[in-house]
Amino acid sequence: MSLNVYNTLTNQKEEFRPLEKNKVRMYVCGPTVYDKCHIGHARCYVAFDVIRRYLEYCGHDVTFVENFTDVDDKIIKKSNETGEDPFEIAERNIKDYFRDMDALNVQRADLYPRATKHVADMIAFIERLLEKGYAYVADGDVYFSVEKVADYGKLSGVNIEQMKAGARIAVDEKKRDPLDFALWKKAKEGEPSWESPWGEGRPGWHIECSTMTLKHLGETLDIHGGGQDLIFPHHENEIAQSEAYSGKQFVRYWLHNGFVTIREEKMSKSLGNIVAVGDLLQQYSPETLRYFLVASHYRKPIDFDEAVLEESRKAVTRLLNTVDLVKGALQGGPTGESFSVKEYRERFQEAMDDDFNTPGALSVLFELVRDTNRRIEEKNIDRASLEDVLDTFRVLAGDVLGLFFEVKTEEVSEELLEILIAVREMVRQKKLWDVSDTIRDRLREIGIVLEDTPEGTRWKLVRDQ
Repeated sequence: MSLNVYNTLTNQKEEFRPLEKNKVRMYVCGPTVYDKCHIGHARCYVAFDVIRRYLEYCGHDVTFVENFTDVDDKIIKKSNETGEDPFEIAERNIKDYFRDMDALNVQRADLYPRATKHVADMIAFIERLLEKGYAYVADGDVYFSVEKVADYGKLSGVNIEQMKAGARIAVDEKKRDPLDFALWKKAKEGEPSWESPWGEGRPGWHIECSTMTLKHLGETLDIHGGGQDLIFPHHENEIAQSEAYSGKQFVRYWLHNGFVTIREEKMSKSLGNIVAVGDLLQQYSPETLRYFLVASHYRKPIDFDEAVLEESRKAVTRLLNTVDLVKGALQGGPTGESFSVKEYRERFQEAMDDDFNTPGALSVLFELVRDTNRRIEEKNIDRASLEDVLDTFRVLAGDVLGLFFEVKTEEVSEELLEILIAVREMVRQKKLWDVSDTIRDRLREIGIVLEDTPEGTRWKLVRDQ
């Protein structure tokens, strides 16, 4: 079997072959940290976390880099609106980002370069573009000349002539062509700025990612990822300036994740429907939210819907209940026939090899859930098979899809648990079964199982795969 990925550059699935065998250079555009992380961000970073995990499962040594855009028009605008220092805004939102992504079990990148730490590198990058004739200086600004690139638009499919026909240059703009984009912006009063050969200023958005990829991953990447909204102009401009700089192919495989909509409307501040990850984690467990994001193919749009999130909660509970059932069966001295999980592992990999088809992979896992539950109920499965099943869930659902979350004993308050157990017993006595079940299920989602015995209710931690 071979891994096939959908390459936005060619608009087709291609066999994935990294530039260097079993070594993958992977870059994903990180957030512009002017506000809290929202569900659209989570969709992107969970999707590429799964992609990275699967590449590593397949034996690749992945170097994964994700940047922070910590100087940008949006951050400056927020600073002007609130009066807060722009660097303090960025720092606060970076901390919030890590908190939210850690909660969703997104593995940390190997590197998180920040734009503000690479300004000198960006200046050197721009100087080379000027030397090669791809850029020009205009009264303290530096622009990239799009007309110098013969294949501009090859990623997005934009028609340059049509864009030029509909574009206009404002009276005070210094561009030679309406499609030219800023590499360096002349300083404005009250904005962060750095010294450069062209005077005080700051880098443009597109040059930041190109510079940081060059610095940390080299001139040619295997995978560059991000949301579909970045295809144009950001990724198109990255290609133009990076290939102008090096004369080499910038990225071999471009991967883009789909949007998250809210009741079939695109998220936007004007509609007031942006949902922060931190707020969602007050309502849903991290496992539920991650399952919701993983259950759809990464390239497809997801509509945020409470009913679907409830189904995600039930699915996670069902999966983890089977893991508990297997552990219990192992303790009970299992007897029965051998049960091979080889076919399930192969079909899981077959689904993931088809452009990271996580819905198909989950379907295979739930077939294994069904078949395992039946065999345990019939007492027809031996110890070796139970251990294989447990390992399969640990590796495929846990290591690859990231659906098993570790809970540390010291993070669980025993006093709070005893209070919840007492409250649950009170509602059980009043026959409020829905409330009782909700308490049990929500505790189960965070890795705590309640066992009702003749001596009373006991609890245990179960996330020890």
